[in-house]
Amino acid sequence: MVKWLKIGFSLFLAAILLFSLSACGSGKISGTKKQQVQKVRVAEVTRSVFYTPLYVALAKGYFKEEGLDVQLTTTWGGDKTMTTLLSGGADIALVGSETSIYVHKQQTSDPVINFAQLTATDGTFLVSRKKISHFSWDMLKGSDFLGQRKGGMPQMVGEYVLKKHHIDPHNDTKLIQNIDFANIANAYASGTGDFVQLFEPTASIMEKEGKGTIVASFGKESGEVPYTTFMSKQSYLDKNEKTAEKFVRALLKAGKWVQKTDPKVVAESVHPYFKDTEPDILASSIERYRSQGSFSSDMILTKKGWNTLQDIMKEAGELEQKIDYDQLVNTSIVKNASK
Repeated sequence: MVKWLKIGFSLFLAAILLFSLSACGSGKISGTKKQQVQKVRVAEVTRSVFYTPLYVALAKGYFKEEGLDVQLTTTWGGDKTMTTLLSGGADIALVGSETSIYVHKQQTSDPVINFAQLTATDGTFLVSRKKISHFSWDMLKGSDFLGQRKGGMPQMVGEYVLKKHHIDPHNDTKLIQNIDFANIANAYASGTGDFVQLFEPTASIMEKEGKGTIVASFGKESGEVPYTTFMSKQSYLDKNEKTAEKFVRALLKAGKWVQKTDPKVVAESVHPYFKDTEPDILASSIERYRSQGSFSSDMILTKKGWNTLQDIMKEAGELEQKIDYDQLVNTSIVKNASK
């Protein structure tokens, strides 16, 4: 009887041990713990092929591999995007770096910090209503130019490029700036303006539909600019630095994949984010951005780029005094994520 009790007790202990190991999961045996998923709310300033690495990171599950549940919202415009971030509606914003400077000028106690650069050039293209065999920038003189929002990166870079070609956008063209960002393409398609500044894939769609022709790239003309960056409030980064590193690590992986992969394959990956755009248009747009170096290779916002940005802002009359690089830029997150 005692013998059977001992056997029964041994079986009972074995069952408890087996249950404990099962509850902990195989990860405990191998020395790893089950990763806890953390939600990250991201507000993007617009939906554009310009941000391809972001959509690739979502589509291929790179964020999930880092234990992040990234929820993306399109907020259509720099002012709306920054309002969403400042009001707590988003943890991270993807928007032009100039917005962080505008917030800084308001002397906020919780500054907005640029911690990773997604795009390293302007992302807009000059579209002409008429086909032009041999384009020259002086053709814009005397034309109706449908521009972008005053103070936003597209408009400021646009003016910077025009002045580079000895064109005063406010005096040499009839500059139209009273149309909301989300409606610019529709306004042009309806007959407003001789020239317009558009992102991809909108520019290529306009061309394919016979409503315009791409004649120049503002990105090629302006050179390196920290055009679109990921930014957060300092208070968020103080509490979630490791989360930001995971976020960037997924994006770096996506960026490398985009650089080495056939644009047609990349287009297939991001097509769910552009359901109304044909795959061939997506592929050509991706290749156009990739060939001109628009996708930042290392995601580090450099001092050179920061100074160029402020030169552009100053030229546009939107900046009186330059802001020190270290005040609004944090490169440690990208550097740690790259290790």
